[in-house]
Amino acid sequence: MRIMNLTELTEKYIANNPSIKDCLKFGIINYSALSRKIMTESQINKRIKLDAILIAARRYRQKLKDYEIRNNKIMKILRNSKLDIQNKIIVAIIEKNIYFDNLIDLEKKIKKDSEVFHIIEGTDTITLVTREEYLEDIKNLFGSKIVKVNTNLAKIVIKSSREIEKTSGVIYYLISLFSENNINIVETMSCWTDTIFVIDEADVGKIMPILRF
Repeated sequence: MRIMNLTELTEKYIANNPSIKDCLKFGIINYSALSRKIMTESQINKRIKLDAILIAARRYRQKLKDYEIRNNKIMKILRNSKLDIQNKIIVAIIEKNIYFDNLIDLEKKIKKDSEVFHIIEGTDTITLVTREEYLEDIKNLFGSKIVKVNTNLAKIVIKSSREIEKTSGVIYYLISLFSENNINIVETMSCWTDTIFVIDEADVGKIMPILRF
């Protein structure tokens, strides 16, 4: 077995055992005992020295320490962020081969009302995020070009400091929180320091506890 395979096996074993991972993180683990345990439970050939597994475990601890440093930066940013929630949101998926003046006219109307209007342009379709009161306008303007409309949604905006630009992992951390709490993300986008999620209105009640940093 190659050293790289041993490294991957060691890291996977530790990652799948939270109690061991915590002990490793806090430096209260016997590396020799851990290496023997990994070797035994993973049925690794006894001829392979424990050193390779032990080294892999020590390196993994350094990764955990690096992660903690980054995680602290992420938490600092999120603790200083502001949360804005808006309900009665819809997401319309529209074919791209439309008369774009109609889209511009719709944008002007909605922005004149100072309401929600976001466009995400894909390869074949356009995703339009706005308030449900404009659904009839969308149907009248785009008709058969509408692929799908999702209703009963809410828009979550997390307004952060400029530090978010140079701190990796913030959006990944937020998406992980949503996933762990069984909250489906219908759409996600960002605008500089704003991180925007569109979710089902029914899940809004789950948001406040998990985003209270």
